[in-house]
Amino acid sequence: MGLAERRRALGYSQEGLAHALGVDRRTVGRWETRETKPQPPLRPQLAELLHLDLDELDALVGQPQAARPESAGSPPRDHHGSGDIDDMIRRQFLRAITVTSALVALPADESAALAEGARRGTSDDFLRMNDHLWQVYQLARAKGSVYPIVRDQLATLNDTLDGQPEVEARALCGAAGDLFQLAGELAFDGNRYTDAAASYTLAASASREAKSYDLLACALVRHAYVDLNEHRYTDATSTLSAAEKVARRGDSSLSTRHWVASVQAEAYAGLGNLSACERALDEAENVADLSGPAQKCGWLRFDGSRLAEERGARYLQLGRLDLAERALTIALGQDVLASGQSFRRRGAVLTDLASIGARRQDPDQVIAYGREAVQLARATSSGYVARKLQRLRIDLGPLARDARVIELGAEIDALRTP
Repeated sequence: MGLAERRRALGYSQEGLAHALGVDRRTVGRWETRETKPQPPLRPQLAELLHLDLDELDALVGQPQAARPESAGSPPRDHHGSGDIDDMIRRQFLRAITVTSALVALPADESAALAEGARRGTSDDFLRMNDHLWQVYQLARAKGSVYPIVRDQLATLNDTLDGQPEVEARALCGAAGDLFQLAGELAFDGNRYTDAAASYTLAASASREAKSYDLLACALVRHAYVDLNEHRYTDATSTLSAAEKVARRGDSSLSTRHWVASVQAEAYAGLGNLSACERALDEAENVADLSGPAQKCGWLRFDGSRLAEERGARYLQLGRLDLAERALTIALGQDVLASGQSFRRRGAVLTDLASIGARRQDPDQVIAYGREAVQLARATSSGYVARKLQRLRIDLGPLARDARVIELGAEIDALRTP
């Protein structure tokens, strides 16, 4: 894939990409024909907009890697990663799943009593710790701060896997599938989509070995988010169809199948299928019919409380602005999205409302919602809101003569996603 194909795959026109970077459209055209190469100050922002790391951008625009020196004091880079904490987590993933798979293949040579005692003393401990980490992740405004804890938990899991009997290894697979999903969430939030996809794949493998259908379905849903982020809606629909089938074999008291439906709505909206999108949203709302708690574990957090904002976001995808605004306004009025509560969710809703204003060419609405969203993006240090604001930035072109909109665009450009 060349630069032009990558740009089109992400929904950018030459003019839109040029506007986001503050350059002339013809400059982008020259990059795509390799007449010229992006100047060093523009390269980090271009990589962010195209969801690439700098090495991948090098390959796309023909820049030799040797031309970009490492910054002083930075860790060494390996062929596939950046040398930072994400790469350490990836290596932990690969080792843990390799050991787990090998252990499951070994014949049992310990008594059932020993295995049961080990399960009570190890896998249950891991699951309790994992649940605690999910709570920390949900409460953390800066999601990246959870990385070191997850890394340490992975290291401990690695050490514990060594020498365990087969029965206990299966139980530990469930803990591993759980933890891989959390690490994938952290990678995704940090815009490291290849790492996220790798961790979700490992989560699915470990969950399958543990015969935990709900855990497996959730890993598939999270994997589908990577395709959704890249606008590969057909691929996401296929993955979610598999998740739906797996979820049917799971625990009917859990909300797994309803979460699958809510994410299917996003894929259908991306494909422009309004009726299928609304059917999926209606199915997701059936989570209210569950007799017990909708969620019983950290890796399954769907309880229907986000459906108003999800419905609004889906209508926005479909270009149904009045329906979207109504749903998003209702969502913004919920206690959980009150000012000072969930920065990430409130920022996303505010950005969607600003996007509606941009599409209506209403600068007052853009400013009213966009400025607060930028403030929340700065406060949370999360890539999620920053990514949405970068997409809003592209919609601001028709309002470029408004000084307030120009200022907002500069504030968005100044954001640096992780």
